[in-house]
Amino acid sequence: MHRDFFIFAGNPFYRDFLIGLLLATKYLVIPITYIWMKINLFDDVSWSNLRPLTFTRPVADLRLGILTIAGKWENYAAHTPGYVTAPYLAVKYPPLPDADTFVNGAVCPTDELFTAISNIHNGEVLMRGNLIIAYKTSAGEMPGLAEVIAFRPVFFSGTFTHVVYPEDIFLNNDRQIRADFELLTKGRTSSSLSSTNTVLGDQIFVEEGVGAECSTFNTLNGPVYLGKNAQVWEGAHIRGSFALCENSQVKMGSKIYGQTTIGPFSRVGGEINNAVIWGYSSKGHEGYLGNSVMGQWCNIGADSNNSNLKNNYANVKLWNYEQKSFRNTELQFCGLIMADHAKCGINTMFNTGTVVGVSANVFGAGYPENFVPDFTWGMGKGSYFLNKMFETTGKVFERKNTDFNQVEKDILSAIFKLTEIYRHS
Repeated sequence: MHRDFFIFAGNPFYRDFLIGLLLATKYLVIPITYIWMKINLFDDVSWSNLRPLTFTRPVADLRLGILTIAGKWENYAAHTPGYVTAPYLAVKYPPLPDADTFVNGAVCPTDELFTAISNIHNGEVLMRGNLIIAYKTSAGEMPGLAEVIAFRPVFFSGTFTHVVYPEDIFLNNDRQIRADFELLTKGRTSSSLSSTNTVLGDQIFVEEGVGAECSTFNTLNGPVYLGKNAQVWEGAHIRGSFALCENSQVKMGSKIYGQTTIGPFSRVGGEINNAVIWGYSSKGHEGYLGNSVMGQWCNIGADSNNSNLKNNYANVKLWNYEQKSFRNTELQFCGLIMADHAKCGINTMFNTGTVVGVSANVFGAGYPENFVPDFTWGMGKGSYFLNKMFETTGKVFERKNTDFNQVEKDILSAIFKLTEIYRHS
């Protein structure tokens, strides 16, 4: 009940009316601070462990479910959050200067958690074990984590999704699709689908402008969400849980299994299972993508595939930038982790547990190494010069009617320097 009230109250048109109503009636017991909670989402050690996905963003800008983590908090707090992140990202992701609530950007909200954060006071820190979940300060203050340790602890025992490593994104995607589906659709009426489609079950929500013909949507095992102006072309077969975000397309004959999210302005085809695509990316042709995460501005060439299970059924290891070595995920199923601006040529074969860095351009015969460093060319050995990368990226942005501005160039230049050691090791 409270969450619906918060979202309603976030509309500036109603704010003056609501203040008057709250002050004049018994409903004053609902804390007014709930309505306009101003949040900064801070990065902790998860940011380092989630690289290369977080080289280009704070942790809270990762997509998980239908929304980004920041988008989830925005829906709860009825206010666009700020970020406390790496200095080179701060121009694009600035903090709110007057925020009084700081929340761990690797933590996804729940009703219970949001209530607990709302109830802590200035100088208190909400924790679960040794994990700092959130803390409160006076508006405008921005203490470091070393200072926060001295705050009075308040302990939270409830459950929530905490993203620490790249595989946590696809492992928790089903749970978060379901949570976001409820968050975005509660109290709303779905648009209708064309009668040429077949829908099994009733857990489907269709936003305005969706086009879909002659396709099947199986919602018996999880919800299906079709975002504004999304398209599902003829002959596609889709099982929930599944989210297709705004202005994205599923091409003809696609086979998409559950626990999958296709972010906004993307185009996909072929076979996809338990994968998350941040958005503005393409996997438009035949080939398999499974137990995987793709960033923004990526492109996978036709007939490319990733392995998600080793031939000997052993646990999969992933490259970890923090450890500078391969880390045992303790998972049997783990596919491709592809960072922003990465691309691969046709018929690329990715081994189980491959990490592809920012702006890597992968092509050539055989299997690429399990770690393809950032800004490399070919099979991960040659360097992709920054000016050439900018030239290509400018064309990619132009196709999506987006400006490849100096802010984006500065971020990529900083990452190029940060990752130099991996190209020459």
